[in-house]
Amino acid sequence: MDGMATPLLPNSRTEPDGSALIRVLSYNIRSMRDDTDALARVIRACAPDLVLIQEAPRFFRWRKKLARLARATDLVILTGGATTTGPAILCDLRATVERTEDVLLPPTPGLHRRGLATAVVRFAGVRLGVVSCHLSLDDDERYTQAGLFLDRLASLGVEHVVAGGDLNERPDGPAFRRVAEGLQDCHAVAPWGGENTWTPADPYQRIDAIFATKGIEVLGCGVPVGLPGVTQTDLRAATDHLPVLAALRIPADSTA
Repeated sequence: MDGMATPLLPNSRTEPDGSALIRVLSYNIRSMRDDTDALARVIRACAPDLVLIQEAPRFFRWRKKLARLARATDLVILTGGATTTGPAILCDLRATVERTEDVLLPPTPGLHRRGLATAVVRFAGVRLGVVSCHLSLDDDERYTQAGLFLDRLASLGVEHVVAGGDLNERPDGPAFRRVAEGLQDCHAVAPWGGENTWTPADPYQRIDAIFATKGIEVLGCGVPVGLPGVTQTDLRAATDHLPVLAALRIPADSTA
């Protein structure tokens, strides 16, 4: 894996000033078609408050499969799955759910339809919008979807938003740049751990990312290294992407 061992990210907590320090994980889980025990070990070791999932199970008994993963990682299902054609959000019990919405993006004939899993949650005095996405493999559609993704973030009507997913494009691509123009690319702001997310056996490109609105402090973001109880074999066996983990300090919402 690229990157070098670095200090661990800080643990989640609520600060005296009302801000919240949270861990956010973005992870393409390939419909849980691989080693689900390894997948659960990776997620649990990251100790996330929010998990932005791509390629959640979408077909037979998809809810039971996603619920099984949530139980194995001490999390609960917030929203998404087959209803968004793949993106989903899991959360821990620190999060108080205000609302959720599953969004289907406009279809393109002959291409897999895409969607967004969206939510607004609270961590103590912090109100936070959350979005998980998985953009198209087609260049033109992906660029259009990047714009729709930004529009959806703006429509949440909250001061602070965390979003991320599998962009199917490197940071120098037009769709990735379109997203990063209006948001903080968390790894670029505070690189931590490894950089490249695909593939686990030979990570050579960064196509998965976590973004945050300006005003959120990025304490560190990248492919986690040195996870307790997790081996390189686990990371390769869990799915065909590496996870992205961010530690973020979210200010108390001035409009709350």
